[in-house]
Amino acid sequence: MANVCSGGLDIGFTALNYAQIGVLGILQGITELLPISSTAHMRVIPALLGWPDPGSAFSAAMQMAALAAVVSYFWRDIVAVVSGSTNAVLRRDFDDQWFRLGVAIVLATIPIGIAGIALSSMLNACASPLRGLQVIGISSVVMAGLLAVAEVTCRHQRTVDQMRLKDALIVGLAQIGALIPGVSRSGSTLTAALFLNFRREEAARFSFLLGLPAIALAGLKELWILYHAHIPAEAWSMLAFGLIVASGSAFVAIWGLMRFLERFSTWVFVFYRAALGLFLIAAVSTGFLH
Repeated sequence: MANVCSGGLDIGFTALNYAQIGVLGILQGITELLPISSTAHMRVIPALLGWPDPGSAFSAAMQMAALAAVVSYFWRDIVAVVSGSTNAVLRRDFDDQWFRLGVAIVLATIPIGIAGIALSSMLNACASPLRGLQVIGISSVVMAGLLAVAEVTCRHQRTVDQMRLKDALIVGLAQIGALIPGVSRSGSTLTAALFLNFRREEAARFSFLLGLPAIALAGLKELWILYHAHIPAEAWSMLAFGLIVASGSAFVAIWGLMRFLERFSTWVFVFYRAALGLFLIAAVSTGFLH
């Protein structure tokens, strides 16, 4: 189906109904926090069902649901980072663990902030080549391979308390990959942290905490862009409905993932991503999907 545009902005979600928005909201909430790429699923599921592509603006705005879930789940960590960093500055104790974690999160957010601003026009454009199913398929396969290598070769022994600024910068640079649909923000940062020998649940914890400023900035920026695009009031109502639905599913996803990684490896995500990517490549190559 054709893209729906407003001032060059892809707002395909305005062509959906509330039931479709609800389905995509649940899907967005779950896949945003799992290392399987929410953007990929926001393209694949509508394509399979014959629905319009909801557009990158919808996906970015829906990230605010993930923000609400992460803040709720990691509230104690967030308070500890903010209060601990403030007290550390007042004491001039710059070796404090919470201060170092706060600096690490800020440092790791800078790369994707710069890249996001630089690529904004391309990412949000109607019919952006980056949202092609072939691109998503290739990205999914590549990330499945990298995650598999991290599982096989790394020791998974370190904790977030041992995070160095160099580690944070590496994970932050990996987060830039999330701008490519199919890579996944949580997937890229989780994989990078695993390569740095962090324990699986600790890698996920840092991935989520690191995602807070990036998700907040991207979501608020997208809402600001949508506001200036003068979308109809009904579209805002649909966005609000999607956010409410996505918030609930996102909290369930983060709760389940943290408990899963305390007991199991990430191989299930490796196989899922590889299967999804190969399916998309084959489907586009044979003309089953366009």
